[in-house]
Amino acid sequence: MRLADAWALLPELVVQERDAERERRRLETLACWAGGFTSEVSLAQPDALLLEVAGSLRLFGGLDALLARLLHGIAGQGHAARAALAPTPRAALWLAAAGEAGCTEVPRCLSPAGLRDALAGLPLEVLELEPARERQLNGFGVRCLGDILRLPRSGLARRLGVDFASALAQALGELPDLRERFRFPETFRESLELPARVEDAGRLFFAALRLVQVLCGWLAARGSGIVACRLQLEHERTCATPLELVFTAPTRDPERIGRVLRERLDRLSLAAPVETLVLLAGTPEPLPGREGGLFGETAAGEGVMLLVERLQARLGEASVHAVAARPEHRPERASVSVAPGLGSAAVFPGPRPCWLLPRPQPLSEVGGRPQRDGPLTLLAGPERIESGWWDAGEAEAVGDVRRDYFVALSSRHEWLWVYRCHEGWFLHGHFS
Repeated sequence: MRLADAWALLPELVVQERDAERERRRLETLACWAGGFTSEVSLAQPDALLLEVAGSLRLFGGLDALLARLLHGIAGQGHAARAALAPTPRAALWLAAAGEAGCTEVPRCLSPAGLRDALAGLPLEVLELEPARERQLNGFGVRCLGDILRLPRSGLARRLGVDFASALAQALGELPDLRERFRFPETFRESLELPARVEDAGRLFFAALRLVQVLCGWLAARGSGIVACRLQLEHERTCATPLELVFTAPTRDPERIGRVLRERLDRLSLAAPVETLVLLAGTPEPLPGREGGLFGETAAGEGVMLLVERLQARLGEASVHAVAARPEHRPERASVSVAPGLGSAAVFPGPRPCWLLPRPQPLSEVGGRPQRDGPLTLLAGPERIESGWWDAGEAEAVGDVRRDYFVALSSRHEWLWVYRCHEGWFLHGHFS
């Protein structure tokens, strides 16, 4: 009806203009999210999504569990869905069109032999025919899809066109119904406009988690993971606030990404209210699926990786690092800080402490024995280290060293690493 007539019947009616381009973008977002359930995704209509789920049933615990997760996930993305299950794409679309949004009882037909009976009771509206074509069918006495299926196919093709007869054959599985697969983008960029401006960063978590779910679906469809991504918090008048999320190894686990995200948001102070969230991820890295443990235990080392990621998010990336060995004999130069997961071990001729002092600490000497709250007992050594002549003249360099190292025990039962040189005795490290 005309808009004026509608307002006359319902003065409080709110009218919004339909945005087809925005709907298409949202459907593509849902297609990326659905990649977490199957890589066989197709955009069927302006408001329909087709998923081939036969190969995913065992992975998600059966049909009922998979459908429940799909509907729950779509609701979490802010949409209401009418779902249906059928052996052919067109039959699934028609069954879904006749269903009710949010209904827990999903129309389903699991056998091609039962398609005719499953479709027979559907109204003509599911075919989305032109008004003239629908009036023509009503003239034949047709009121539902079952009436059409009882008519001779050749007569329907003559009166209503070959395309109409072919659509019926495709729905029944008599003709192939080829659908173009959705092409997942090479890089990920997804935005979410907030319904209201948010001034507290912690309140952005659940909205950002919607974008994380889409990201993980995109990664699953590509069999990939990420080691870093960026969440941009866009404001009205100021520049966007970037939030870098870094991981110790490639991942596509939404819970793992969510933990790091929460840590960063809880410690963020916003300079201005946030209006839009944008999640970006660069080129993903290959990440094949892994087999879980027999009793659900985590893989060896995974707990340490999760701890490192949380510490990085809480303390900053520069505060958490690993240590890699270098081909150098001087203890001050024998290691270098690297990103977690890139550390390496080295084999030394003698024991090395876990805690090396930033600068050697001078020790007093009585009767030729080093002192630290009393005399030290030398347990092992000496180990001669003589090296570094090549950088003796450089600024801030260690230079040439000639030292005899010992493992010593103090009166407080501390295990120490000390050395003697021409300048005297020095404490260089503590053993754990």
